[in-house]
Amino acid sequence: MIKIMDYSNTSSDEIFARGMSATGVEVTVAGIIADVRENKDKALFKYCEKFDGTVTDNLEVTDEEIEEAFASVDAHFIEVIKKAKANIYDYHKHQVRNSFVIAEKDGVVLGQKVTPLQRAGIYVPGGTAAYPSTVLMNIIPAKIAGVGEIVMTSPAKNGKINPVILAAAKIAGADRIFKVGGAQAVAALAYGTETIPKVDKIVGPGNAFVAEAKKQVFGLVDIDMIAGPSEILVIADGTCNPKVVAADMLSQAEHDKLASAVLVTNSKDLAEKTAAEIDRQLSLLPREEIARPSIENNGKIIIADSIEQAIEIANEIAPEHLELCVDNPFDYLDRVKNAGSIFLGKNCPEALGDYFAGPNHTLPTSGTAKFSSPLSVDDFVKKSAFTYYTGEALSKVCDDIAYFAEKEGLSGHARSALVRFDKAGI
Repeated sequence: MIKIMDYSNTSSDEIFARGMSATGVEVTVAGIIADVRENKDKALFKYCEKFDGTVTDNLEVTDEEIEEAFASVDAHFIEVIKKAKANIYDYHKHQVRNSFVIAEKDGVVLGQKVTPLQRAGIYVPGGTAAYPSTVLMNIIPAKIAGVGEIVMTSPAKNGKINPVILAAAKIAGADRIFKVGGAQAVAALAYGTETIPKVDKIVGPGNAFVAEAKKQVFGLVDIDMIAGPSEILVIADGTCNPKVVAADMLSQAEHDKLASAVLVTNSKDLAEKTAAEIDRQLSLLPREEIARPSIENNGKIIIADSIEQAIEIANEIAPEHLELCVDNPFDYLDRVKNAGSIFLGKNCPEALGDYFAGPNHTLPTSGTAKFSSPLSVDDFVKKSAFTYYTGEALSKVCDDIAYFAEKEGLSGHARSALVRFDKAGI
């Protein structure tokens, strides 16, 4: 049964505790990365056979394989994927940043140059479930940003990537696709092999091995984030339907035994009815084996004094997904400070954002929404500043630059400005 606690008489340690645990995979992942770095494709062939049951000397998915997979997916699902793509594209196109130039007077030009990454690596899981939504959410922002080449990797059980993954990749616009999963795929994207090109950034979710591999290669390449277990926090008042609230909470609990589902409400009656409803619905859920430990170990229902206090609690937790299930959600939106993605009102299940609405579903977890953001077009560009001064413009500020530099004890900096006007004494 899910825990119910009253905020006014429960310790903050219990209220704000997260069900995180050490993975203990650091040494194993480091060994895999070192092996791939040294042995490249040879190591990948070994791991494909060991983990995926695939004996191969060809890691890249062919055009024929893509077309065969696409043809095998039912036509209705293809249309749904295309509709989702359109929504995701329409949302993310508003995130495009433009270069700018500030033409100052007296010979000064300043600006910012926005440049797409040359190559991005997209990791798509292929374990207990297939996630074509991940393909769309990661590739589409990269395409909008103008990334030169988008390389996708995904595990291939017995030599085949799930057809819906390949269909989504074709629709989204992946340039190259490789049959490699796990930490070895991350290593290949980070270092490059004879077959898989080195990328500038690796994005996409994965299991503990994938997350640890991304952590270990960060710095050599960029990554999107170190994603923790899935999270949902529902703020609901007494007018909400407990059946709906329970279903929304279970939508995240079924992801992972470490996932967390939290309800914060100002209604004791809703709290009790939702707890009973969660227990009832768990027995009907196909992924009960995963969802029940999530609910029992990490789930909680917190009774607050008011919706305003509920939002304060949510801001401290900083959840990945926040559902604001009240009749006038826009009245409260400005109060929300820390959340990965916010779902407003009683008609916005979190699943709407996972698949279809348009905003990205790759979101900060584990409280990192306090300082980080969802995946966006910004993740696939870099920004360079540029500066231009004429000789006359530099002469007007030369002494100020030199004075500042000397205050920091950096005479060489000072001289680099002064020497242009024979003031350096060298």
